Amino acid sequence: MADPVIDILVPAYNAEPTIREAIDSLRNQTVRNIRIVVVDDGSTDATGRILAEMAAQDGRIVVLTQPNGGIVAALTYGLSVCRAPFIARHDADDLAAPDRLERQIRHMEEHPDCVAVSGSGSHIDAQGRPTGGRVRLARIDKADPFWIPAREPYLPQPFLLMRRAAFDLAGGYRSLAVAEDSDLYWRLDDIGTLSNIDRNFGSYRVHAGSVSSASIRNGRSMAFWSQMAALSARRRRAGQPDQVFSPAELRRCEAAETLEEFFRAGCPGLTQAERSWLALALGMKLVALAFYRPYELDSADCAFIGRALRDRDVAIDRENRVEIAEHLMATATRLAAHGRFGDALKLVSPARYPVLLGRISFRLVLPSGLRDVFKRLAGRAQPA
Repeated sequence: MADPVIDILVPAYNAEPTIREAIDSLRNQTVRNIRIVVVDDGSTDATGRILAEMAAQDGRIVVLTQPNGGIVAALTYGLSVCRAPFIARHDADDLAAPDRLERQIRHMEEHPDCVAVSGSGSHIDAQGRPTGGRVRLARIDKADPFWIPAREPYLPQPFLLMRRAAFDLAGGYRSLAVAEDSDLYWRLDDIGTLSNIDRNFGSYRVHAGSVSSASIRNGRSMAFWSQMAALSARRRRAGQPDQVFSPAELRRCEAAETLEEFFRAGCPGLTQAERSWLALALGMKLVALAFYRPYELDSADCAFIGRALRDRDVAIDRENRVEIAEHLMATATRLAAHGRFGDALKLVSPARYPVLLGRISFRLVLPSGLRDVFKRLAGRAQPA
């Protein structure tokens, strides 16, 4: 095989139901000069056997195996054999449109300042059936690490293509428990242009088994690490020393369960202003995640957010404050409708109680089917 122009990196863990279809969608790309590097991250099902069969059929498939170490370890291992000028990411349960890579390479050729590109796709469920949803595309020009929660320069990871030189210059993936993609995007954004193309690049599988959907604890972890990545970006842009995510900090976070525990794990080394921002940003990111994930804030989450709202050291501009108030009102309405009035009241000011009462009344009167339609429509505007 000639030297590939694109190395496609696919981490896989217990992906038996979907891995064959996912890899086939890459084998059928209109760009043929590719290498598919699959890292079997200690799977205990038939993933390894399926990959061995596929590699025997197609010399472009390289299979690496390691003890289960998580996504960053798998990505790092896979990157050690990648030599192509472009790196693409693909997940073991998603499907790529046949011309995905062709269109992305063309965009890179036409925009030499672009260091990474991604795009949209359609949502499918665990069985591969279309849900009617689509992958949300963030406006990269609106990225703001000072917003609460941070507005991230989000590129949908299942459809990501990067220049290898830019990836290396940015420092590659760092050892975050989750949100390693967001952390990388902030650093890529520091050195070049990021692009989201509003085209269908494939199918993204949405299911309750995903890491960020598995539990409220995983939601807290996602919220924490995404906001720590934004704090890191703030420091770099101010010319200050970057965040160092040490093994000791990772261990503290692995033991964390509550928002308070995650917050305290991240506090060492932060200034008081950074701590104040982190507390509220962490809480509000969890609010955003809970709106379209299969879990809900508990009483301790609500109490933590209520305390963060009372911290007068957090600088918030008017537009951001209005957005925070609206998201909290939506969450409080949802909690109250399920009989959790005490938790709902922790999230809104007394002056807004009449608004909360009106929202609750509307929710109780509106038919459940119509409420579900509104929720699905709103969920499409959230990060995948």
